[in-house]
Amino acid sequence: MFINTQNKYIWKNGSFESWDHSNVHILSHTLHYGTGVFEGVRAYKTKDGAAIFRLIDHTQRLFNAASRIGIKIPFSQSEINQAQCDTLNKNNLNEGYIRPIVYLGNEGLGLRAKDLSVNVAIASWEWPSYMDPEAKKNGISVIKSSHRQYENPLHSGNKIIGTYFSNTMALHEALDNGADEAVMLDKNDFISEGSGENIFIVKDQSIFTPTTEHCLNGITRQSVIQIAQDLKFQVYEKDISYEDLLNADEAFFTGTAVEITPISKLDNKMIANGKRGDITKELQNKFQQIISGEDVKYHSWLTKIN
Repeated sequence: MFINTQNKYIWKNGSFESWDHSNVHILSHTLHYGTGVFEGVRAYKTKDGAAIFRLIDHTQRLFNAASRIGIKIPFSQSEINQAQCDTLNKNNLNEGYIRPIVYLGNEGLGLRAKDLSVNVAIASWEWPSYMDPEAKKNGISVIKSSHRQYENPLHSGNKIIGTYFSNTMALHEALDNGADEAVMLDKNDFISEGSGENIFIVKDQSIFTPTTEHCLNGITRQSVIQIAQDLKFQVYEKDISYEDLLNADEAFFTGTAVEITPISKLDNKMIANGKRGDITKELQNKFQQIISGEDVKYHSWLTKIN
């Protein structure tokens, strides 16, 4: 839940407005047709103050996604980077979640999305943990969803608003069945991703993750692959079956919200011994060192907001 909203501000089109008075017109094209893009970004507290994790990469993906659906963002990437830093400062946050969103205006309605204004907004708020903190240690339960990863190639590398309804339905299905998350399959019956996370498995000391043909190439996913390789683990991108996941030695999700979270059960069946594995724990520890600014090797992944 959002807290202290009476003291928060949202950056919109170059200026700040109060959280409770920031509105979008009911006839915004994006509300009706999903023509917009967004990002999910995290800022972390370090000894040098707040720092945003892989800010430049997130903003680059925002612009790439917009261009894929014919939207030209009326700000430069450097301006949007600075606006995210400014939004954290304006809201007196030394850590938290940042949500940039690009949406079309209400100058007309219908499938024709020409000659509409392009709007950019950035909100930030406290986000201590998406999952229960104990989940980082004990793992979470997942189910195989009946909802497939949306078979639209635009979804595979972009955060486009209109492509996420299957993910929402998958998560709701999991929660309604007493699980924490869903695992979605692609059109070829291979593991794709969670409702909002990438997935990895460990088998015989090697790490495997699905190809990005049918899943988002998440920035945390890319980071974990690099970290694992730096730790001298072999990482392979390949098609992963349901049985591969069920018979894995370890499994975990990655994402901006979940960071690195172990998966302990699949359809009420334990994965291995049902506990966090050693490799997952090692990756978690290294990731924590990186986001807190303790590992100088990865300082380029952090952007100080001051």
